[in-house]
Amino acid sequence: MEHLRQLTRRIVNRININLRGPKVDCGPYALELIPEEKFAQFYAFYGLSPDLPLHLKFKNSCLAGSYLLGRCTVEHSLIYKTDIRGDEFKRKGTHFDYEGLSIPLHHDEKVVIKDSFLIKTLVHNFSHDPENLEEFVIKNTLSLHHANIHGAPMEGAFLGPFATVDLTSLHDCVIGTFAYVQVGELSHQWIEPGMVWVRSEGSFDFRYRFPLEPLKKYIDMKPNERPTGMLFDFVESKKQEFESIYSRVQNQPPFSTKGASVSPYAVVKPKTLIGENVLVAQRAYVENSSLGRGSNAQENCYIIDSTLDGNNVTAHGGKIINSTLGQNVFVGFNAFVHGKPNAIITIGKDSIIMPHAVIDAQEPVTIPENTLVWGLVTCQKDLELNSVSLDKLAQVDGKWEQGSMVFQGHGKAFVEAFKHRITHILEANGAFFDGKDMGGHAQKGQDISFNIIQPYAEGPFRGMYPTMDIRHLVD
Repeated sequence: MEHLRQLTRRIVNRININLRGPKVDCGPYALELIPEEKFAQFYAFYGLSPDLPLHLKFKNSCLAGSYLLGRCTVEHSLIYKTDIRGDEFKRKGTHFDYEGLSIPLHHDEKVVIKDSFLIKTLVHNFSHDPENLEEFVIKNTLSLHHANIHGAPMEGAFLGPFATVDLTSLHDCVIGTFAYVQVGELSHQWIEPGMVWVRSEGSFDFRYRFPLEPLKKYIDMKPNERPTGMLFDFVESKKQEFESIYSRVQNQPPFSTKGASVSPYAVVKPKTLIGENVLVAQRAYVENSSLGRGSNAQENCYIIDSTLDGNNVTAHGGKIINSTLGQNVFVGFNAFVHGKPNAIITIGKDSIIMPHAVIDAQEPVTIPENTLVWGLVTCQKDLELNSVSLDKLAQVDGKWEQGSMVFQGHGKAFVEAFKHRITHILEANGAFFDGKDMGGHAQKGQDISFNIIQPYAEGPFRGMYPTMDIRHLVD
C-alpha cells in the first residue's frame, strides 16, 4: 500500500502549508487514523439518474465506501465513506444572483476535490461563491468524522469531528469539533470547538459557545486518537446495521409509498410508517417511528422511537430519539434531540432546533410552538436561557443577550431568513408534490440506479482506485 501512504503524506503536507497561519499540524489527526486495510475493503458507488448531469473523474485517489451523485472530479485525494451529493448543484443556463448582479452559468456546476482527505463527511448543496460559479472546490482540506460541507467551497481547511460549514467559503481556517458556521466567508480564522455562529453581513449575527467541559461528554478528540463521547458512541453503535446494506450492490426498500423515496442505502427498521412525499436519504437510520407527509430524514440522520407529524426537516446529521414533533419543526445540522422512554421530548409546531443544539432530556421536556432552541438543554428549566419565542426574537433590533447567546442586528430578518430556508428545503425535497409537476428529491430519487467501483485488492496500488472517466451514454 505504498502508493496510499505516499498520497496520505502528500495531502497532510499540502494542508499544513495552508494552515501555517493558524499554526496547526493536521498530521496527528490524519496519519493512521483509518487502518490501512480499511481502504481496500469497501467499494464506492455512484448514482445514475436521467434527471442529473453525470461526469465523474477519478485520478490517483481512494474512494473507499463513498457515494457520488452528479458531476465530481477527485484528484490526489482520499474520501472515506463520504457522500458527494450533487443533485442541487447549479445548472447550465441558470443565473446566480448576488448583490444586484445576475450572472449566467456557462456549464453545469461540479465539485472538484483536490489534495484532500474527507472522512465520513457529507458534501451537498451548490457553492455560494460568486467568483467560482461552475466549480465547487475543496482543496488542501482535512475533514473528520461526520462533518458537513454544505454549499461551502474551501481551500486549506481543517474540520473537526461533527463540525459543519454551511454556505460559507473558507480560506486557511480551522473549524473546531462540533462547531457550526454560516457566515458567508472566512479567512485565516480558528473557530473554537462548540461555537455556533450564524451571520448575515449588515443584517444579524447570532453566536453561542458551548461550555467546553460539558461538550466533552458528547464529543471530543485528541491528537493521535479517535473521537470520543456520546455522539460518536451513538453513531458507532448503529454501524453494524448498515453492513448488510453495503455488502451488495442494491437492495429494494421494504415498502412503497406515493411520492416518497427511501434510499436502498438507508436503514429502515420495523414498525416504521412512511407518509407521502417523505424522503429518507442514504445513510439515514429510521426505527419504530412515524414520518408524516412531506417529512425528510437527510444523510446521517437517526430517527428512533419518534413521531414527526409532517413537513418536518431533519437536516444532515440530526438525531431524534424518543420525541414527538409537531408539524413544520426544523431540526438542524448535527442536532441531538435525545429523549428517553421516561423523559419524552415534545416540540410544538413551527419550532426551530438550531444546528448543533443538544437536548439531552433528564426529565420530560416540552418546547412550545413557534420557538427557537439553541445550546445545551437537559431539563425544562434550561429553556429559560436557551430558547425564545420566534415572535419575541422578531422584535429585537440591536444587541440582545440571553445566557451564553449573543444576538446583534434585526431579529425579524433572522426569523424570516430561517423560515424562507426551511420552505426551500421542503420544496427541494418534494414535500409539496401534488402529482402534477416534476417534484423534488423524494420523487426523482425513485429513478436512481447504482453502480459500484472497486479498488485494487493487492500489490503496491492496494486500496487505490484506477483512473476513470464516467459520462452519460450520450454526452
